[in-house]
Amino acid sequence: MSPLAETAGLLADRTRAAFCQALLDGRAWTAGELARHAGVRPSTASEQLSRLVDGGLLTEERQGRHRYVRLAGPEAAALVETLASYAPDVARPRDLRQSSRLGAEARARTCYDHLAGRLGVALADAMIARGLVADDAGLAVTPAGRGWLADSLDHQRPPANGRPLVRGCLDRTERRPHLAGALGAALCATALDRRWIRRVGTGRAVRVTRKGGEAFQELLGLTFQDDPPDPGGG
Repeated sequence: MSPLAETAGLLADRTRAAFCQALLDGRAWTAGELARHAGVRPSTASEQLSRLVDGGLLTEERQGRHRYVRLAGPEAAALVETLASYAPDVARPRDLRQSSRLGAEARARTCYDHLAGRLGVALADAMIARGLVADDAGLAVTPAGRGWLADSLDHQRPPANGRPLVRGCLDRTERRPHLAGALGAALCATALDRRWIRRVGTGRAVRVTRKGGEAFQELLGLTFQDDPPDPGGG
């Protein structure tokens, strides 16, 4: 079997695919948490997680009797998100709670370590419109964009381990690219640290705070209409 077929086979199982999509929140999960999330027995979860770890899509660490797993890195996250964007959108919410969660994630969510949904795509559009990112021959950070990163986000370090400064990540709900790479990660981390956004519940959804709405308007001229600024969070 070719390496491509082996990797594709890892995500061809519903349980393994559900694990990987849950881990797109960028955090580490225990095997028990993922078992409950996917509705499978702990023994089944352990077996499937071992296959994902052996296949290089997940990494694991143990603390006492707990086994924690997370996506192996940005490349693994990009693969899962890109494949998810090609899947037919046929799932219907089971109840009002799930409908609310899916709606919140479509507006604004994390995609591993960067921002996605309507917010993520709007930020990408704003950065291109302001000349911070060029899209004429593939995405690239312009000299003005590098200065903006240093001045606005205090981002001084070069990408680690050969990670590109910016790349497009096809958004699974918007079907248009949002920004990944070191730039996308820096923007998401800064937004969380400075409380421009806050997490909603335990999933991937985030919400723009009043402070964040003001910051996005000042820095990028962006007024995010799809999710009114949260009255809390500074």
